[in-house]
Amino acid sequence: MSLTYYSYPIGIQNSSIPVADRAEADTSVQLVVGKEADAGFFRALERHGISLNRPQIAAVRHDAGPALTLAGAGSGKTSVLVCRTAYLVALRGVQPQRVLLMTFSKKAADEMKNRIRSLPVIPPQAAGGIEARTFHSFCLQLLRGSGFRQSILSETSQKLVFFKRLMRELAHTLTREYEPETLLAQLSAVKLQMIDVSELPETTSEERELKVLFTRYELWKKETDRFDFDDLLLEAYRLLSNDKALLDSLQQRFRYIMIDEFQDTNEVQYAIVKLLAAGHRNLMVVGDDDQTIYSFNGARNDYILNFEQQYPGAAMIVLDINYRSTAAIVGLGNAIIRRNKLRKPKTLHVVKPKGEPPSYARVKTTQEEAVLIANTIAQQQEQGARSFGDFAVLYRTASSSRALVEQLLIRQLPFVDFGDGQLFYDNWAVKPLLAHLRLVLDRRNFDAIEAMLQTLYVNREQAMAFIWNQDKERAKKWPLIHLLDYPALKEFQKDKIKERIKLLKTLTELKPQAAIAVLRQSFYDQYLETGKQSVLTEHKEGIKEVVDELESAAQAHETIEAFLGYIDDITDKHASAAQLKKNHNAPKRSTISMMSIHKSKGLEFPAVFLLGASEGILPHASALTADKRSDRSAAQTGEDTGAEALEEERRLAYVAVTRAQEQLYISSPAVYHGKPAELSRFVLSAFQPESEEADDSQERGELALAWMCSSDSCKVWQRIITYEDAQAEQRECPLCKSPMRKGPKRLPNAIKI
Repeated sequence: MSLTYYSYPIGIQNSSIPVADRAEADTSVQLVVGKEADAGFFRALERHGISLNRPQIAAVRHDAGPALTLAGAGSGKTSVLVCRTAYLVALRGVQPQRVLLMTFSKKAADEMKNRIRSLPVIPPQAAGGIEARTFHSFCLQLLRGSGFRQSILSETSQKLVFFKRLMRELAHTLTREYEPETLLAQLSAVKLQMIDVSELPETTSEERELKVLFTRYELWKKETDRFDFDDLLLEAYRLLSNDKALLDSLQQRFRYIMIDEFQDTNEVQYAIVKLLAAGHRNLMVVGDDDQTIYSFNGARNDYILNFEQQYPGAAMIVLDINYRSTAAIVGLGNAIIRRNKLRKPKTLHVVKPKGEPPSYARVKTTQEEAVLIANTIAQQQEQGARSFGDFAVLYRTASSSRALVEQLLIRQLPFVDFGDGQLFYDNWAVKPLLAHLRLVLDRRNFDAIEAMLQTLYVNREQAMAFIWNQDKERAKKWPLIHLLDYPALKEFQKDKIKERIKLLKTLTELKPQAAIAVLRQSFYDQYLETGKQSVLTEHKEGIKEVVDELESAAQAHETIEAFLGYIDDITDKHASAAQLKKNHNAPKRSTISMMSIHKSKGLEFPAVFLLGASEGILPHASALTADKRSDRSAAQTGEDTGAEALEEERRLAYVAVTRAQEQLYISSPAVYHGKPAELSRFVLSAFQPESEEADDSQERGELALAWMCSSDSCKVWQRIITYEDAQAEQRECPLCKSPMRKGPKRLPNAIKI
């Protein structure tokens, strides 16, 4: 396969590039005539550089009563919120302190405050009286004003330290190890559904252990007089529910309420909003159901979809003009998202010209994909076409970005990864496997022994202390063998230790990928499964995917020693590059931005690379099997969890595409973790008439691009995996010699990535 980009996805022929229609050119300059009472307000905005379009004007003019403002990607929703606030104060005579703006980040809240202050239509002192806060800030202020003095656990590290200490204390009673980050995510998901820890089930040993851990955490906070961020929301809701006088006073004070990013609202936040808006119902919510991508945090797009049922008579305004991207990029976004069924119908229009069409690449592996992306960035930077800071690389899961991270490190291209900052090889599921490989090379590597002990189901700290003490008295070639004298072990555990040492000896001559495969088959996959250490929440991606990726990384190396040497080199380079993220005094335009699609929402970049546009990556494998799994987010309460999961994946694809302002590059590996990976259905469907695509809720087999025999009596078909193959004009069936035709083929449901 050639490492280059094309103007069409592989297999697409005789199809036009989706292009968004041009928006109406008229703005407030033409739409608000001089004789109208509010013309002076809009003239003042225009002199300030703000010319609103028709739907924006309608939203700004909305007076009393509920309103749902659907704000498509890049449609200027912040301008609407800011200008409507000013309109209420300047023209409706609303006192500034009676306006409440709620959003989800301090940055967004501060931006709205600053923009309101800068408007010439209201005096600065009036602007200062408007409440623009995050949900958490509002709730904290409410609690402090009501006498709550608990300190706030704002640092995740404090909570992680507690859970690590707690698990050490309970090590003798816990049957498995848990990742503190995963525990915190699971607990947060429970609390934000307004479920008390005491109500959690205790059916299995895992459920009982989780309930003990969560209960102890809640008790620790109570004893030390602390709240976490979830408590701020829950305690504020309880306070408002139980203190009628307080609620009445807030309802009287905040007569106009506006909620930004409404699609990100969780159950307890929405409950607070409904309490505050009860009575006057002067509630405007601004959001985009097509960008609901945080179901793992309790966000639900049905809050938007059912808003008019919750608030009968609500006005609905659609901000459908995109100011961010070119017509070709917006057109692709429209073509992708139109397939979703659970959405408010809307099609974005544009003010920018068509621009450069999105570029597509079909590469064999994620390694080739990484090389292509790095080449393209380096070439454009060297030619002076773009600075490194113009580029963003978006990925569905952190593990699928591993190859590119390493390619950037090796080539010393400056980047900042806005994920958790963890190198792939430091992942908790990867480290025990690497520890085993290190023991193959050096059986007396005590750090490696400590890292692999958990896979023998022994207390790591106690067992390691025993090994150290025993080896000081009598050194062994295999220090691990000291555990055979550890009094706390049962006979079957001692047998496991003997088996493990014997297994390690057999790996000496194997290639690293084969060695990892043997370790997985012998015990590690079962350890991950029976230990239930995998995903507890949707946003913690599948652990199997992580260890699959480790095998893929190992494939490039001939010996275990070479692979571990490569990892050590990458680790050193990563440590140096990590300083870029810490020292964020570096010029913004000097570093490539890498982040998950989830992290990218609300951001925009001149040039965007979307990697991993293949079945099993985007849509993610977890969504393709969602209807067969029981661990989907509780936010997905519909009958067809598979269809809901795929719709959220399609929303992720839409968010990724609409981050690009001028250039968009989409790449699709043909092989992922050693298995065929078809072009993402989201990309493919964007170039097909709607009638040609099977309903995801009815048929979820993969769509493969293929040559298919035209004979009714012959069932032969062959996958298309290269552009050269896709561009061929004709092909003869190898079996019956009839002509073959090209097109999408729906594979049987039994065939999975």
